[in-house]
Amino acid sequence: MNALTPRGGPAFAPGTPAARLPSETAPPRIAPLAVLPLFHRLAGRRAVVAGSTDGALWKAELLAAAGADVAVFVGDAGRAPAFRGLAGNVTVHERRWKPADLAGAAFAVADVADGDAFAAAARAAGTPVSIVDRPELSDVQFGAIVNRSPLVVAISTDGAAPTLAQAVRTRIEAILPAGLAAWAAAARAWRPALRARALPAGTRRRFWQRFADLAWHEAGRSPADDDRDRLLAGLEAEAKRPVGRVLLVGAGPGDPELLTLKAVRALQAATVVLYDDLVSPAVLELARREARRIAVGKEGHGPSCRQDDINRELVTLARAGETVVRLKGGDPLVFGRAAEELDACRDAGIPVEIVPGITAAQGAAAALGFPLTERSHARRLQLITGHARGGVLPEDIDWSALADRSTTTAVYMPRATVDLLVRRAIAEGLDPDTPALAIAAATCPDQQSVSGPIHRLPALVRTLPKKRPLLLLIGAVTAPTFSPAAAEACQDLPSLLPVP
Repeated sequence: MNALTPRGGPAFAPGTPAARLPSETAPPRIAPLAVLPLFHRLAGRRAVVAGSTDGALWKAELLAAAGADVAVFVGDAGRAPAFRGLAGNVTVHERRWKPADLAGAAFAVADVADGDAFAAAARAAGTPVSIVDRPELSDVQFGAIVNRSPLVVAISTDGAAPTLAQAVRTRIEAILPAGLAAWAAAARAWRPALRARALPAGTRRRFWQRFADLAWHEAGRSPADDDRDRLLAGLEAEAKRPVGRVLLVGAGPGDPELLTLKAVRALQAATVVLYDDLVSPAVLELARREARRIAVGKEGHGPSCRQDDINRELVTLARAGETVVRLKGGDPLVFGRAAEELDACRDAGIPVEIVPGITAAQGAAAALGFPLTERSHARRLQLITGHARGGVLPEDIDWSALADRSTTTAVYMPRATVDLLVRRAIAEGLDPDTPALAIAAATCPDQQSVSGPIHRLPALVRTLPKKRPLLLLIGAVTAPTFSPAAAEACQDLPSLLPVP
């Protein structure tokens, strides 16, 4: 049976929300590009640099580092020694450039007053040209570069914000181990041996995915041919029983920058992504573009994919040899039905791995700027769910623990039960003036929050967007979010205090 074929039998039990089947979705199309990133091979080819500025010196050094035969026209004898000190094949001419100098050049760059004339002459010679700080005259531009050659990363802002490009480069430098250069070189050396084996396309893809994982984890050492042979041996063993794998990946509360590096690598390795409604589009965009995307969302009191259908999808796809990422909002181990999906995979003999994520309570507290625990007021943190099967308030909530003044309580998915939850908590001993807040779409651009004493919170919750994930935080740590103005406004809100 195909993994997406509707199955017989009733879709849902009477009295429960309508079910929906897992449905494949298409990735978004590529957004408009200001420039097309390309990498230019210049080894042994002629490049021309005009100018004697520091900018011209830097461009000449880059071109020489790329292996070009660089002809520099400084027009100023005073700067010639600086250019002659560059490593590589650099010839310095102590005169102004001429149009004839551009004949046969593979690339040309200038930092001169007559940049418009230089650009025209380069185009007449059929040579791609870059004029320093003049993007309107340039065919190509130099970006900020992260050099782990043969791994090279270039960043462009289309000349709009070079400082921003440098800031991005700095961040990338911080996460790319220097040792990746040796692994990239090994990949180039191993390609002929892999081609000689005539491996199927899927096997080649899995080899390079596992190579990338190994390179990240072992960047501190040099690769050896034994690494290649071990990876190939593992793939050949799997070929005798083609089984994929499943990764339960935490997508965090919404902000894609809160993903772990391991989660990003999993998304880049996936051939299929099964994702919840709570996963933000910005997070899903980090998946490999070629990966299939299947929506398996659950909506409180609305159409939802049955857990049995999701489990079946995971097993069917993995048995077909796919690398399946089950992408869950927050952390998959916190109210994420992970136990059922783990059991389904393990019972079917499917390799399964968990990649944890930042849970909503952590993301909300960080976004609003307060701790979840505090030595004087909150010595314990508890996470509870606001609904059980059927969307009703759970019967087994420990109300005495919720009323504990030294505890911070995070209530997940409470939208439909918040009135009853607060009313029952107060009746069971929770101080009605306990500080509390509700936050919708925590860490996302459309994040909204409200705060006040717990007995006023249900009225405040009704002002938040209805289709966004909601979290309640109860306890003294939330008090800093409750301003005097908000306190005054709360006096006019309905209260859940019992009527005398």
